[in-house]
Amino acid sequence: MFAHILPAVLAALLTIPFASLAVAEVSYHVSLQATSEGDGTATQPFASLAAARDQIRADRKAGRIAAGETVVVHIAEGDFRLDSTFELDSEDGGTAEAAVIYRASAPGRVRLQGGVTLKPNDFEPVRDAAAKARLTEAARAHVLVCDLSDVVGEEFPEFKTAYKGSPAGPWLYVDHQPMTLARWPNANAESGSWATFSKAVDTGLPNPKASDPAKQKLHPGAFVFEGDRPARWNLQEGVWLLGYWTHDWSDEVIRIADYDEATKVISLAAPHNYGINGGTWGAAERRFFALNTLDELDAPGEWYLDRTQKRLYLYPDGSLENSDIVLATLSQPLLRIKGAKHLRMEGLTFEYGHSDGVSLENTEYVELAGCVVANLASTGIRVNGSHNTVRSCDVYNLGRGGISVNGGDRKSLTPAKNLIVNNHIHHYGNFQRTYAPGINAQGCGQVIRNNLIHDAPHNAVLYGGNEHLFERNEVHSVVLETGDAGAFYTGRNWTSQGNVLKSNYIHDLGSGNPDHVNTMGIYLDDCDSGDTLQGNIFVRAGRAIMIGGGRNNPVLGNVVIDCPIGLHIDSRGMTWKQWNNPDYPSWMLEAKAEALDYQSPPWSTQYPHLARIMEDSPREPLHNPIRGNLFVDCKKQVTSFDGNVKKLLDKFEISGNIAVNSTGADNIATPGDLKGFKTVTGSESDPVICRVVEESGRPQLQLDPRLSPGSPPVQEIEFSQIGLYTDEFRKSLPAETTTSSR
Repeated sequence: MFAHILPAVLAALLTIPFASLAVAEVSYHVSLQATSEGDGTATQPFASLAAARDQIRADRKAGRIAAGETVVVHIAEGDFRLDSTFELDSEDGGTAEAAVIYRASAPGRVRLQGGVTLKPNDFEPVRDAAAKARLTEAARAHVLVCDLSDVVGEEFPEFKTAYKGSPAGPWLYVDHQPMTLARWPNANAESGSWATFSKAVDTGLPNPKASDPAKQKLHPGAFVFEGDRPARWNLQEGVWLLGYWTHDWSDEVIRIADYDEATKVISLAAPHNYGINGGTWGAAERRFFALNTLDELDAPGEWYLDRTQKRLYLYPDGSLENSDIVLATLSQPLLRIKGAKHLRMEGLTFEYGHSDGVSLENTEYVELAGCVVANLASTGIRVNGSHNTVRSCDVYNLGRGGISVNGGDRKSLTPAKNLIVNNHIHHYGNFQRTYAPGINAQGCGQVIRNNLIHDAPHNAVLYGGNEHLFERNEVHSVVLETGDAGAFYTGRNWTSQGNVLKSNYIHDLGSGNPDHVNTMGIYLDDCDSGDTLQGNIFVRAGRAIMIGGGRNNPVLGNVVIDCPIGLHIDSRGMTWKQWNNPDYPSWMLEAKAEALDYQSPPWSTQYPHLARIMEDSPREPLHNPIRGNLFVDCKKQVTSFDGNVKKLLDKFEISGNIAVNSTGADNIATPGDLKGFKTVTGSESDPVICRVVEESGRPQLQLDPRLSPGSPPVQEIEFSQIGLYTDEFRKSLPAETTTSSR
């Protein structure tokens, strides 16, 4: 079994000096064209990655791979179907001098696929009279059906009565796009994509005075829906509603238990934690859409699976003749790496699965570079360990989040130094629509740099923990359907200290209303403390910066343009009963700090303000310096401070800030006589210019010379360094996956 090693040995001997005889690389080859007798050479490759992995293990044990030899698995173009997770563990890694590399011979054209490919000619017109009768008359001529009885042997799982996140699998993809499970209203209906209601006949919240014991605890709610659409649904077979039932930051899917046509009351089959229209500071009108019913298969791109009969119905968007049709069935990660070190995956595509794409568990120095991770029901990439890198990958069409990264040790403040850099993350949160961010950073010491994140219902970046660096990321078109939400979000923790958000470009947030203030660019919620916000650019970002009662959050040299509110600071720690209250265990701010021994080193030396907090008016939002920021054309408020904050302003360090009214318009807010601010006003004929423009395909900041003397340090913001850049890996990605929608 030396054949696959000898070519590399001979090549090395011919190209290196005699005095330093060493083998630089040991090569293995994998191809779908391989025969079962393949030995891993270029002429007789292995048929699977598992075969290559197993041979590497055997060759190492036999001493056929020497220490210091890099191992490269060259993978030929093709779609490798996975019936189970491809796993690598601690014996499959390399060393700092000699990594193990799995490399696509044609980057972007090697796909690890967790699904079944269906043939276009397997889809036929619907002939079953009962099924056809349930379709609208307009849809009957378009809907096709595919019998899966001979394709999928096992039974399909049933939908749960209620769920948050990914539904029961499988899921259908056509031409690399997820199809829409039959729903009403349709996703792009002219009348809107949501049905609404405003009257709950039973919120489902506990009522201690109720005569029925079941009503004394959390129970399924019911509401009045004035439309008559539910009358046509087959509730016995099952119809589910995805709703924002009380809050615009909490979605859940719940099955309908009953519908009373006379009273127009829809009763749900499971409780929602916050009740049905159970009380919120947001809009009284709540919203939902119905899904998973053949009765609503009436629009191009919709599909439905009869799980008992194994019949897949599809309303195609045009001809299927040359379409790539995949039913994603694998309910495990496509790739799992556990405990390995010094491994690298280059140019691979992980696509079609009903779980995560790639999972790194307790790994070190593992890198994903130039990979595509797409069309999955859960999270694209999960990283837990240290010194791992996700570089120049495209991550999109996901049921939950994009990249989740954890590692390091918070108690000792040991940084993980995982690096998430130059990735394009978009169109995620398709199933779990809240708290499924583009990037989720936890633990200690993650670096999140130069990523482009866009098109999602809720957060772009969600984080907690310590000493993370978020810099030079571009974020736009997020928090598209949610409220009380931020593009960058963290909250409810004094100990989330030492995080730096620097030189990020955050723009065009929310649903398109330029005056909305329910969406934030950076949101430090519920007394979160210890973050530095420096040199970020906010354009049309709602309430640009929001500090919800927290402390020690320097706001330095940021630029806010065309946002209705520039900076918000409130005193909720002084007024809310939840503050440090045992009746609200998710708060307990002091207890969270005590669990990390915050009054002893290294915490007390790294965060001296926190160590003394209980002796320093802990409920007051103190020590938030506001220096050198530029606020341009804020229509509602330059600064939004509640009454308590205004009384505390003598304790605030505020200096060197500028508020600009670029044209002298009457509808632009001023800071008034607030200390530490000056106002610069232009006119229609002589406007003060401060705006972001596109130059050579990249955003640039145009700054009026009148703002330069004594202006904020905006010259330190280098727009040319923000967002994606072209490196060897991004250059080789397929062009269709790299499109930005700035």
